[in-house]
Amino acid sequence: MPRRTATMLASTLILIALLCAGVLIPVPYSEMSPGPTVNTLGDARGEPVLQIKGRDTYPTSGHLNMTTVRVTSADYDMNIVTAVYGWLAHDSVIVPHDTLYPDGKTEEESTQENAEEFSQSQESAKVAALKELKIPVTSRVVVSSVVKDSAAQGKLHAGDVIKAVDGTAVTQPEDVAKIVSARKPGEKVVFTIVPAKTAAAAEKAGKEPQGSEEITLTTRKAPTDPANPAPGRAIVGIQAGIDHTFPFEIDITLADVGGPSAGLMFSLGIIDKLTPGKLTGGKFIAGTGTIDDAGKVGPIGGINMKLVGARDAGARYFLTPDDNCAAAAADTPSGLTLVRVKTLADARKSLEKISTGHTAGLPSCSTG
Repeated sequence: MPRRTATMLASTLILIALLCAGVLIPVPYSEMSPGPTVNTLGDARGEPVLQIKGRDTYPTSGHLNMTTVRVTSADYDMNIVTAVYGWLAHDSVIVPHDTLYPDGKTEEESTQENAEEFSQSQESAKVAALKELKIPVTSRVVVSSVVKDSAAQGKLHAGDVIKAVDGTAVTQPEDVAKIVSARKPGEKVVFTIVPAKTAAAAEKAGKEPQGSEEITLTTRKAPTDPANPAPGRAIVGIQAGIDHTFPFEIDITLADVGGPSAGLMFSLGIIDKLTPGKLTGGKFIAGTGTIDDAGKVGPIGGINMKLVGARDAGARYFLTPDDNCAAAAADTPSGLTLVRVKTLADARKSLEKISTGHTAGLPSCSTG
């Protein structure tokens, strides 16, 4: 066989072997890419994203789009070819698998966590929006969950309203942990509660729950756990949380979305529907950001992918959490103007400027 032919044959075989290896050998990476955007003022699958009942609402226009990021699943085995293609592509990002799924988190665990975060973000979005509009919201500390085989099992139940612990009124979930952990394991602690059924019936009737009960529990020692910051402290085996009672019904109907990053846009959508005038002035505005009950906007992941998704959907302005501004400014898609936001009030003021065309004074993002 001529040397030239032999060389070409050997090179072809090596190339085929490399391609096979690239396709068959998994690498510990995952892919992030722009996901769909959803107008919180519009419909999703034939239903309004935001539905408000029991309160006057007003016509809206334009877009207040929440943005999303697509990620490969926890079970997906990426190969070398896909990883290299993703690294070369501008509209996707290849990241270590552990970045998205730390500590071997499974797809089921990730889905559950995202669903819980999404539910909490909706609750906080409602609270923040109504507080911004000076509409009263009733908040109360409740039992969120009870640990199996704990001191509280069978005595306290999810949904029970915690009025006081050892005679001290509680207003925040951390108040409960503070009082209980001040006891020694084996000591008794008294919970003053309104049972979940009583509280639910009162809420349905639009009244404050009445008729408290006292439940005495014996504290136990917290199990030894490297992740536990205070092993050996006194516990009763509950997780306390906050439950809100709204003066009218606000439903957010959006499936197949997870995580906390839509909170800001949900709040703005609620505000727009509850106030006269059109908050966007008919403009196409997208954005992202977590939100807490006080209206503080927090950072999110995948900001650059969300910018691309917003640009591709037609957005002209993008509401950007303060802590994400530097990364967003470093790679802003053409035609998209970043607007820095720290609070819900900030975002609302910026929207009012955009709607009237007075955009010169908008807070901007920079790489510094």
